[in-house]
Amino acid sequence: MRFVAPVLRPFVMALAGLLVLVPSGKSSRLFYKRGRPTRTGRAVNRFWSWLVSSGLTPERWPGTPVIGPLTLETKGRKSGEPCSNMVTWVEHNGNRYLVSMLGERSDWVRNSRADGGKAFARYGKRRPVRLEEVPLPERAPIIQAWFGRTYGSTEHHLGVKRSDPIEEFERIAPAHPVFQIVESNPQPPASSH
Repeated sequence: MRFVAPVLRPFVMALAGLLVLVPSGKSSRLFYKRGRPTRTGRAVNRFWSWLVSSGLTPERWPGTPVIGPLTLETKGRKSGEPCSNMVTWVEHNGNRYLVSMLGERSDWVRNSRADGGKAFARYGKRRPVRLEEVPLPERAPIIQAWFGRTYGSTEHHLGVKRSDPIEEFERIAPAHPVFQIVESNPQPPASSH
């Protein structure tokens, strides 16, 4: 896959560019209904998740602040089975964060909380991470930074505008959990001496 990825990335970038051209309101109705993904939305999410997991998208998108895609794998809180979601991280003050576009009802948020923040990040390879929830008073600037880069696809869900002052992001912060991505170092197996 590492030889195929550089060849396919320009096509993925072109596809992403075309999707950005779809008006936000129309794409939101097509992909989401009452804050949940539609059948079309789930299919598109699975496709993007596969692209990201395979390393076929750029690891980070150009621009400021730095953002990038990853597939987040959490353990289903009811099924115990792995659940995957394509998410976009944002870099803020040297750390990477995830913002829940769908708020408290997002499956990855509930699954992560149920499993003590354990998750796996997939981009080309699968690596363990820990998701540490950001306290409410610290969320607004992170949400604002993330939204500034993702507003084309998230504006409908957050109900704010890109030009809104920080107070608007403070107002919506209670409804949108934020998690810092902390790299986990798996413990080496115990020696059997």
